[in-house]
Amino acid sequence: MSAQLIENVGAFDPWNGPVEALDPAQPALFEADAHWGLFERLRAESPVHYTPDGPHGAYWSVTRYQDIFTVDTDHETFSSARGIGLGRQSDEDRRPDEELTDEQRKWREQMGGFSMFIAMDPPRHDLQRATVSPVVAPPNLKKLESTIRERAGTILDNLPRGETFNWVEHVSVELTTQMLATIFDFPFDQRYKLTQWSDIVTGGESVAHLTGEERRAALMDCLGQFTTLWNQKVDQPATPDLVSMLANGAETRELKPFEFLGNLILLIVGGNDTTRNSISGGVLALNQNPDQYDKLRARPELIPNMVSEIIRWQTPLAHMRRTATRDAEVGGKQIREGDKVVMWYVSGNRDEAQHRNPNDFIIDRERAREHLSFGFGIHRCMGNRLAEMQLRVLWEEIQKRFEMIEVVGAPKRTRSIFIKGYSQLPVRVHEK
Repeated sequence: MSAQLIENVGAFDPWNGPVEALDPAQPALFEADAHWGLFERLRAESPVHYTPDGPHGAYWSVTRYQDIFTVDTDHETFSSARGIGLGRQSDEDRRPDEELTDEQRKWREQMGGFSMFIAMDPPRHDLQRATVSPVVAPPNLKKLESTIRERAGTILDNLPRGETFNWVEHVSVELTTQMLATIFDFPFDQRYKLTQWSDIVTGGESVAHLTGEERRAALMDCLGQFTTLWNQKVDQPATPDLVSMLANGAETRELKPFEFLGNLILLIVGGNDTTRNSISGGVLALNQNPDQYDKLRARPELIPNMVSEIIRWQTPLAHMRRTATRDAEVGGKQIREGDKVVMWYVSGNRDEAQHRNPNDFIIDRERAREHLSFGFGIHRCMGNRLAEMQLRVLWEEIQKRFEMIEVVGAPKRTRSIFIKGYSQLPVRVHEK
């Protein structure tokens, strides 16, 4: 049964028709925040679900918390080396070499070397990850906290008063981009390029108008600027930033250009999309649950636990993909060697068997940190503590200044099955 992309979201009923026909990789449903019923049915009737044919090809969907945990923690059976996302090929990707221009063929050849350590298996994964992990080690995080607090305070103090503005642009993107520039030691006045490069890779709305050639040129600009930074730092005394660590690390100093680009993109996306969309999602969640906003005002000491609940409730990365290296059984279903297996974190975080009242946003939820948003096993998000710290510090500074961040219009969500986020969130601030 061939699955189709859903465009008429209003006419879609996930409980109507055979469960076998469901394909959860539906960008329109995510954009409309209308994917919840589909995952609820899959968890109930087909928790390990096979889509044999469709726009994203054949793949298994794993939708329950415990099954996702099983896949995520078994990197020997479920490999990252053949890709971590469930994407559709563009028309250009599907065309044979002889139908491409010389420039397009050159790009295809170059991208064959595009790799990142999250899409590697041990031992290469472990060695490259260990090279950059000191940037988010506890001693460096402690040093970064004061910087985050100072910048968060400045951003909040400069927000428009008495008028509506886009929280995503003024706060979520601004804070995360400033911190990315810091941990890369990237030119601060050019920091917005980091957001653009992230959006190019994840299909963000801000770059939807760009042609394939323009996207390629932007990524080459990314590689070029970071190569200049690399050359400034290689064989120089170490500095506490990611480029210095990569340029001087024993396992990364010989990276080929497109391997370097791959790891840069991983670190940019990991430090940008996830945190910025949790910042926006937290404001929306509190507005949709005013009793929880009252609870926050009465008990600001709940902020650390609330941060975990925000990340669970938002789930900024909807899924991750693996490829089976051998035949295996998951949830009673037989997975074959070579099959694509998609872990839908967005579903596992709403699993009724794991979380009581999973669709509710509860800032003092017990075991709130037991969510899937950072993954598990060897690929658990390296920057999870930095993300949590940015959210905690930001909310501490918000509560010092504002009685409420009021959402005054409908959010505009991303049209993506991978990045679960926002491009617009209209708000007004109310000072204390």
